[in-house]
Amino acid sequence: MGAYDIILVGGSAGSLLPVTTILEQLPGDLDIPVVIVLHRLKNVQSEMDRLLSVKKKIIEPEDKEKIVPGRIYLAPQNYHLITETDRTFMLDYSELVNFSRPSIDVTFNSVALAYESRTLAILLSGANKDGAEGLCNVQEKGGKAVVQDPATAEFDVMPLAAINACTDVSVMNIEEIILHIKNNK
Repeated sequence: MGAYDIILVGGSAGSLLPVTTILEQLPGDLDIPVVIVLHRLKNVQSEMDRLLSVKKKIIEPEDKEKIVPGRIYLAPQNYHLITETDRTFMLDYSELVNFSRPSIDVTFNSVALAYESRTLAILLSGANKDGAEGLCNVQEKGGKAVVQDPATAEFDVMPLAAINACTDVSVMNIEEIILHIKNNK
């Protein structure tokens, strides 16, 4: 049994290439769910699920959908994606958090409660501080908190905010993140 029951990946500006690279390198036998939260424009038709579907199909979950091992989920455009303690998804249309819906913090915070120490949370490039609080909460529940090395991020605001907010976040480049996933699946 691996170290994690769920992998979270959050990002904003400059995170599309890192997310795609991570997804391309995921082990084919990865049997835990991966949840991706990316900031997207809310009033523009999005094809993000198709863009990210490299090796496996990306699913935008429905409200009350059960989280299934081995699936890759993408937070739906213009909804907060919340994980319930019974390990189902809830879609929420409440106010923006950190100017975003979906908010990385909202998803990371809810997963920290549902999966606790069995969570791997990864925060990538971005131009605001969304995700820093959620990453700290994952860490406080015993999960693993990782940020993209700010020196390799196209926009370093998001990873730097997490480094400054959390006590002991792991800083890794994309290749190191991929290796960590492969070594702990």
